[in-house]
Amino acid sequence: MAKQSGLGDALFISGYDLSGDIQAVGNVGGGPAPLDFTAITKSAYERKGGRLDGRMQVTSFFNPGSAADAAHKVLSTLPRTDVTAMYCRGTGLGAPSANLVAKQIGYDGTRADDGAFTFAVEAQSNSFTLEWGRLLTAGKRTDTTAGNGASVDFGTGPTSFGLQAYLQVFAFTGTSVTVKVQSSSDNGGADAWADVTGGSFAAATGVGAQRIQTARDATVERYLRVVTTGTFTNAVFAVSVIRNDVAVTY
Repeated sequence: MAKQSGLGDALFISGYDLSGDIQAVGNVGGGPAPLDFTAITKSAYERKGGRLDGRMQVTSFFNPGSAADAAHKVLSTLPRTDVTAMYCRGTGLGAPSANLVAKQIGYDGTRADDGAFTFAVEAQSNSFTLEWGRLLTAGKRTDTTAGNGASVDFGTGPTSFGLQAYLQVFAFTGTSVTVKVQSSSDNGGADAWADVTGGSFAAATGVGAQRIQTARDATVERYLRVVTTGTFTNAVFAVSVIRNDVAVTY
């Protein structure tokens, strides 16, 4: 794909919004490695999918600020544990979003002749491949009490292959907040909204990120939305959902 402008995009890592310090997103990709299964009886190549992989590469500005979401403060720690990244291609409701549970690889600085100081960062998948979904929040959503979000139409449905979902929590005040995915076949008309079985995140009490997945044969209706429950006065979060159109295994 040719180089495109990233104006209006966003990058969230493990509950921190690093968007303001990201100069470029260089590579967002993944999928199964193509394995050669061509037998001598064939007249053309035959391939099957191998090990799933995923990656995300970004270039960040040097921001040594003290803010919790300053890129240098977050990325320079080079954590050994997994990070959860969410790249939003625009921040409107239903916008495409790439999600990755990964290890952060490197934080290599480059000083240009003009004095610009940037860092190259790569995230390599761990356990799951890169997953493209759609935002069920318009970028970052703020709830001051339990509530229902606007819905997103995922197209003709239902499907019977379950879903995966990612949650980023950026700020929280209160006891806990539980974020859940609900579905309906007709946007809450004759078919009332209902919780997706297995589509509830663990109760959150602070900044962080989560990934969940339903049963692989779970039925997911056409329209999806995010609702919150719990006791809190401020919850700032983002949710991305992948509704599977085909069988997916990990």
